[in-house]
Amino acid sequence: MFEKLRIVFTIPELRKKVLLTIGLLAVYRIGFHIPLPMVATNLGESSGGAADFFERVSMFAASDLRQATIFGLGIMPYISASIIFQLLGSVYKPLEELKKEGEAGRKKLNEYTRYLTVAICLVQSYMYLKFMLMAGGPGGFGNINPNFLNAEGTGLFWGWQIVAVLVMTCGTVFLMWLGEQIDEYGIGNGISLLIMAGILAQMPKALYELIRNMKPQLTGLSRGQVGIETLILLVLLFVCVVFGVVFITLGQRKIPTQSAKFTRGRRVYGGTRQFLPLRINQAGVMPIIFASSLLMIPGVFFGFMAGLFETDSSLFRWLNMIGLSMQDQSSYFFNLLYVALIFFFCYFWTAITFNPKEMSDNLKESGTFIPGYRPGKRTTDYLEKVMVRITYVGAAFLGLIAIVPTIVYGSLGVPYSIAGFYGGTGLLIAVSVAFDLVQKIDSHLVMRNYRGLLEGAGGGTSPVV
Repeated sequence: MFEKLRIVFTIPELRKKVLLTIGLLAVYRIGFHIPLPMVATNLGESSGGAADFFERVSMFAASDLRQATIFGLGIMPYISASIIFQLLGSVYKPLEELKKEGEAGRKKLNEYTRYLTVAICLVQSYMYLKFMLMAGGPGGFGNINPNFLNAEGTGLFWGWQIVAVLVMTCGTVFLMWLGEQIDEYGIGNGISLLIMAGILAQMPKALYELIRNMKPQLTGLSRGQVGIETLILLVLLFVCVVFGVVFITLGQRKIPTQSAKFTRGRRVYGGTRQFLPLRINQAGVMPIIFASSLLMIPGVFFGFMAGLFETDSSLFRWLNMIGLSMQDQSSYFFNLLYVALIFFFCYFWTAITFNPKEMSDNLKESGTFIPGYRPGKRTTDYLEKVMVRITYVGAAFLGLIAIVPTIVYGSLGVPYSIAGFYGGTGLLIAVSVAFDLVQKIDSHLVMRNYRGLLEGAGGGTSPVV
């Protein structure tokens, strides 16, 4: 492996791309630590639902929302805009036609996505600023430097509110530009690498917390105590979870196809037997992102509604109980609802991104058919039936991965910042981006007659189901 890494840096073009990518990611990490001038403290120091809310959102936002920095919003507004246009492209006819126009249509969609990203940033940065102002402190301004309050001391001066909104919006637009520069001049997918960098940046802090709380003795797997056997169990569990994530991420259902024979002159062409690969996890990480985002809303909403009533009223107690149950990630109700939403969004996202009729028409136009199934409706029905079955397996896997951190946190009592690396959105994104990066590096190596990074280590083929 070290020899292959050395070869990567001996190729001038590839070395330039790798170093440029590392440099741009370093710029992102530097800006991550530049706070807004009007903020006096990190939001992570506040107590209550605000800190929990920011911690859960930051896992897939390419930032840490508990720190009000110039990159406080991360890249999530751009991802939201891309998802919106991808969904609209399946139901809105003009956008659907635009997607079929090739490179020109793609550039136009990217332009619309950037405009929508700016609009989302303006709204989210303003709401984020208001939510930050209410997060702790007497009068709700404990996180704001007193020098930036208005003359009456009743809130942040309106001019500084505009500055904060514009700075955070420009920060997200700059991150979007960084991702595009990595796409064009670097190696790998820029936006995905920014998200992975934000996730992996939390790992040293989690490891430090684990080592600090560790006791060099046997604790009998007591909850809340990290002993030697607990550490060994965590390491083994992490290896098993990563193996499962890699297996399902690369897993495919290969459907045999046969191309029709045709004669041209004295030669016979076609008649070859190939395979149509269908990914088991067709929806990727999107179902977990959708389910996590949707589950955040009820807890915050009911908590806000409870604050409008007196604390001794029955309505306050009822709303507060619902809000706490929706925020308790260790409860059976929360996890059952979480898995149900993941199943729903798996089928929902697969139905949007996978079109069996279009795939059947493409096979028919290219003179290819599935043995035993007539081209046309029967092929469409067969592809849809296969996708429904393998999506069930993929959804079950995503549901299991999503609740593994809760199981580790509840059974072993380790901090949730550590348990979060054993599944969920962060691990799926990190594995997917890592494989995409390795494949793009391999493409450069293969063009120069070198072996790939994972060639000979089982990385050249995908598991078949």
